Amino acid sequence: MSGRTNRLFGAALTAALLTGACSTGLGGGDAGTPADPATRGADPSPWETTAPAAAGLDAAKLENVAAVAKKGKSDCLAVARDGKLAGEWYFAEGRREKAQPVWSATKSFTSVLVGIAQDDGALSLDDRASKWIDEWKGTPAEEVTVRDLLSNVSGREWSFQTDYRRLLRSRDRTKFAIGLKQQHEPGEVWVYNNSAIQTLQRVLQEATGKDVTRFAEERLFDPLGMSRTAMGTDRAGNTQTFMGITSTCRDMARFGQLMLQNGKWQGRQIVSAAYVEAATGRPSTKLNAAYGYLWWLNRPGTIRGPVAATDLGGARAPEAARGPMVPGAPPRMYWALGLGNQLIQIDPGTRTVVVRLGKTEPRPKPPTFGPAEASKVVTDAVIR
Repeated sequence: MSGRTNRLFGAALTAALLTGACSTGLGGGDAGTPADPATRGADPSPWETTAPAAAGLDAAKLENVAAVAKKGKSDCLAVARDGKLAGEWYFAEGRREKAQPVWSATKSFTSVLVGIAQDDGALSLDDRASKWIDEWKGTPAEEVTVRDLLSNVSGREWSFQTDYRRLLRSRDRTKFAIGLKQQHEPGEVWVYNNSAIQTLQRVLQEATGKDVTRFAEERLFDPLGMSRTAMGTDRAGNTQTFMGITSTCRDMARFGQLMLQNGKWQGRQIVSAAYVEAATGRPSTKLNAAYGYLWWLNRPGTIRGPVAATDLGGARAPEAARGPMVPGAPPRMYWALGLGNQLIQIDPGTRTVVVRLGKTEPRPKPPTFGPAEASKVVTDAVIR
């Protein structure tokens, strides 16, 4: 491919990606887009704030991290420890109540929704997805399990053009994703596959008997007081499960805190501790030490696609490397990650949650702020 053709393709891809965002509810205007999340009510449990020193954090080191975040095109940064907000910064156009796209961090929310459905007995991770996807019955896709989809080892058809152009151009993204071929046997290949993850929309809706957006609001967003968070839809009205959530730094921190507390919020078990451990406590496949159930892990071993969620370059040519993703950071640390380094970082060992939202850069260019920079909260700023 010539340099000029490459540039034209990149421009077209970026346009398709951003156009796709508008049709998901991120830009509004389409039928089926959720109502303004602010209409769901006021925050029932405001964050308790504390001074960094009282939370066992070095204030000067936190300010250093915040300065890197500002330079790295961030809109907001939030740091919580032991359930208290110990630092919060807004840069550029960022504001406390301004929701913005979190892109593929949506996948980690989808993981928790699947966990809730399993806790309810509506599905099991070992169920074949074809139990709810009739189109796969009697085809090579019949053997794909819910666990395969969560682990990105489903073997469903993938190519960069399919996942980042054809999928995004589709009016009905669930139908498109379901209609793709079975490219490999389940469990043989790890691929960061947006289309495969979108098929979980059908699984969740059919298994729970509820629209996925409504299920998320009733069982996750509203109980946590995530009043500024909304899932997006495609132009056919399907909730998107591979991307599409808009949220704020504080709302994302609530989600991180839920995970840190093993699925419990104010005495209520939102998702089981067993599911949180299964999703984030160990790799879900031997093919990728850095991946749980739609969560990114900091485990040693062979890792694949470590920037696939944050950089289209990594998604286009995923390579194997030796992990962990962030050397020197705790092995139990894990992340929800989205395009342009949108992130939630959870570290059970230091009981910290870090959230960063920033500019949507399909190919982030330095200076930026990603997992390596966010980990400095733990490696540099925790003093006790």
